[in-house]
Amino acid sequence: MKWFFSLALLVITVDQLTKKMAVAFLRDAAQSIVVIPGLFSFTYAENKGVAFGLEFAPPAVLLLLTGIITVLVLVYVFKSNNRTALFLVPFALITGGGIGNMIDRLTLGRVVDFIYFDLFNGYVFGHYLSLWPIFNIADSAISIGACMLIIFHNNLFPDESQAVK
Repeated sequence: MKWFFSLALLVITVDQLTKKMAVAFLRDAAQSIVVIPGLFSFTYAENKGVAFGLEFAPPAVLLLLTGIITVLVLVYVFKSNNRTALFLVPFALITGGGIGNMIDRLTLGRVVDFIYFDLFNGYVFGHYLSLWPIFNIADSAISIGACMLIIFHNNLFPDESQAVK
């Protein structure tokens, strides 16, 4: 469990530190900081919604949902007897990312985003389209944790009928 808490705390710390840097260096800047022209930049944005900027509920409801999901993940991890790294790492990433974004919602009322991969942006049928949204470290941790759960699902949650055999 030490790994779980260490990784979750690392995600929270790196997320909050990088968001503070984004506020300090990017918020009032007129332009993005381009790292790879036409592909990758640091661009300041604020997000009141969830993933991809979708706003389906007021910020207070999103904060409550994030809190409930985080508590449920923690309860599940504590009740589980599985203490392998393969089990704990994805849940630590999801927990740390959830708490990182929850801190923003509590303190700012929105989430700070700043990482932008410009995979495609332009006009399609007269409408501006950006293929990938601006995101942050917490979003990345949650996404990586969720992908790990999908990829390693059979290893993490073996089918009980096979366990009986």
